[in-house]
Amino acid sequence: MKGNTMDAKRSLGSSQARECDVVVVGAGPAGLMAARTLRAAGLSTIVLEARDRVGGRTWSQEIDGAFLEIGGQWVSPDQTVLLELLEELGMETFSRYREGASVYLDRSGVRHEFTGEMFPASEQTVAEMERIIGTLDELAASIGPQEPWSHPAARELDTVTFNEWLRSQTEDEAARENIAIFLAGGMLTKPDHAFSALQAVLMAASAGSFSNLVDEDFILDRRVVGGMQSVSEAMHAGLPEDSVQLSSPVRTIAWDPAGGATVFSDRLTVRAREVVVAVPPNLYSRISFEPPLPRLQHQMHQHQSMGLVIKVHAVYGRPFWREQGLSGTGFGPNEICQEVYDNTNHLDSRGTLVAFVSDELADQMFSLPAEERRESILRSLAAYLGEQALTPEVYYESDFGAEEWTRGAYAASFDIGGLSRYGAHQRSAVGPLHWACSDLAAEGYQHVDGALRQGRRAAQDIVHRLNTGGDHGDHNGQRGDQVAEQTDPLEVNHG
Repeated sequence: MKGNTMDAKRSLGSSQARECDVVVVGAGPAGLMAARTLRAAGLSTIVLEARDRVGGRTWSQEIDGAFLEIGGQWVSPDQTVLLELLEELGMETFSRYREGASVYLDRSGVRHEFTGEMFPASEQTVAEMERIIGTLDELAASIGPQEPWSHPAARELDTVTFNEWLRSQTEDEAARENIAIFLAGGMLTKPDHAFSALQAVLMAASAGSFSNLVDEDFILDRRVVGGMQSVSEAMHAGLPEDSVQLSSPVRTIAWDPAGGATVFSDRLTVRAREVVVAVPPNLYSRISFEPPLPRLQHQMHQHQSMGLVIKVHAVYGRPFWREQGLSGTGFGPNEICQEVYDNTNHLDSRGTLVAFVSDELADQMFSLPAEERRESILRSLAAYLGEQALTPEVYYESDFGAEEWTRGAYAASFDIGGLSRYGAHQRSAVGPLHWACSDLAAEGYQHVDGALRQGRRAAQDIVHRLNTGGDHGDHNGQRGDQVAEQTDPLEVNHG
């Protein structure tokens, strides 16, 4: 009776109750890829999404008449799963504009135009940067993206901050600042004293090398015609009409270690044999698990957090910087906007710039009134590209840190010592619960490609488990040595 009473209370906010083989929590790229893969294997799925849209951290909107990609957008050559999906869906990409000179603002704010891959720093600074990049490339190749925690040097690298590691490599402050742009500001969006050297190496290894990360022509190669969110929209369109339920935040997952679960959302209650939780780790605590997750999971999730970034969009009547022979690309280690790029849309006559204000700089900007923040950011853009940058026709700031169902950007990363301590367990299933998001990826970590890989992996694990009658393991997320007694997984007693 106790279990029935609890179920009844939870169901008060849900007008419907349904059953399926697998329920997926989250309709971002990972969740939709999981549903797509599961349905191709003949399994029924229901996707529950808290937002009123699909796409997760990819989101496109028309703001004041301008099409803006508010979330993730770029496609690089190493993102092969994403590229294959785009081809399968018949979707096109276009190259980021990169003709002309780039701009570098040095530590003193002096403006330099340059071409080529390396910043126009002093000969000594360039030599130090090249040496450190080489060292990071060697570490990334040796450690790899799959199991960085298993490398002999893992704990040593994971218990020192990236800032400390850089200081151990060179006394050249400009070299350290320039290297940090690409990881602290450009990728992990945390100060370089807030993440470990091992986390930095994983970021590099996930992209193939650190050299790839510092090559904006590689990592920011192409965009999807129609925006990256349209990939999720196309996957959604390929699923049965009622199988994706929007505006349905999941509040409770009642699960049985032997198999089966009941998922309670605001609009729907779903009983399923397996569950894919396809949201970032910082949101796991938004869900009540009954029984509670194992201690290891509780501890691990407390050591993962999002970074912070303001993605700035400025749209102009024309891409005026091109008239000056500039690519629109700019870097400045001590600027408010440490990175600037031409983000003009496909076949658009207007010009769009995108700039990024990360971590502690974002804190400073958010402490200002909106108009003062806008003025400070536009003056930073003008330092790169001239006074015309001060007067955009459209100005917009993407702030995923304020999004209830994201709470940061771009992805969660571990604190100091967390990756080597918990990394091996982050993708392990717990009973019928499976985890999938870009934050857990090896290749494609914190990118759409990584989300697709993790959604497909979780789905394939479920298909294998159901086809082979494999057990659900113990409460620590590891499969047990004995095959569990087989019962109807939907007949779950939560009392």
